[in-house]
Amino acid sequence: MSAGPSRRAFGAGVALSLLSGATLAQTAPPAVAGWAQAWPPKEVLPLWPGDPPGWRGGVTPGLPADWPPNFLREVARPTLNVFRPARPNGQALLVCPGGAYLAISAANEGGEVARTFNALDVTVFVLAYRLPGEGWDNRADAPLQDAQRAMRLIRANAATLGVRPETVGVLGFSAGGHLAATLATDHAQSVYAPIDAIDRLSARPAFAGLLYPVITMIGPQAHARSRDQLLGAQPSPAAAARRSPDLRVSAATPPCFVAHAADDTNVSIDNSLGMLAALRAAGIRCEAHLFETGEHAFGVGRPGAPSALWPQLFRRWMDGKTA
Repeated sequence: MSAGPSRRAFGAGVALSLLSGATLAQTAPPAVAGWAQAWPPKEVLPLWPGDPPGWRGGVTPGLPADWPPNFLREVARPTLNVFRPARPNGQALLVCPGGAYLAISAANEGGEVARTFNALDVTVFVLAYRLPGEGWDNRADAPLQDAQRAMRLIRANAATLGVRPETVGVLGFSAGGHLAATLATDHAQSVYAPIDAIDRLSARPAFAGLLYPVITMIGPQAHARSRDQLLGAQPSPAAAARRSPDLRVSAATPPCFVAHAADDTNVSIDNSLGMLAALRAAGIRCEAHLFETGEHAFGVGRPGAPSALWPQLFRRWMDGKTA
């Protein structure tokens, strides 16, 4: 197969692209060179006016202290990290980095993603969300609480932030892809008590981008570490189903863009294929790009690799959803 994209039908409303290329050397290392230049931005907005829902007076560290600083943890006060482009076009992305719900990959899937889309004139809000295993009540809902609140906060301040509220989409990576998919399917689920007028606004994203996402919480295709961090050890079948976005797709789910590498040995591509099947069954518009190589955590894509095509592909697709 050539290195360029080829398309074939994948059911109603779904466009599928298969891309191949030279084998990549390795997955992204834990430390990202130059991460301090990408994170944090100058503009940071708190999500909640006081203690977040489920606050117990502190957080429980879930990672060793020697982990690289570009992985955020011990998030007691979740934030929106604002990256403004030089020439904003009104489009906006809420970005959810991954990290197995154990940490947040702030550079590779946060700041670097923001800089890439800033260059495409898109305003980016990187979400530093709470990690469910750090001691929150209702741990399975804590990340979604933050994602819903973030979407509402962006819309409430759209004029000040220079974005059009109807264009705000969500983009997530790995476990952050699970959070983005959960927001897409459960944006209307009541997971916290409203605290102000902002919470009367819709949390439904205009569209969702899912990059090598964790999707299912059930069976051998589930990413065990993400599942255990989100739901705790040995979750009940009902709890696992409640947080499996492929089982939550409905007519209210927004259009979705999915990209995954076939050689991903961390999060199986079957997660993306399962989500695509669910979207197809519900008649939700979707575009998918499946790369022959790329492994996991490729972020904006490694130079010269097929995976480096996805930001432009996503931007072109996104334009059709926010015109």
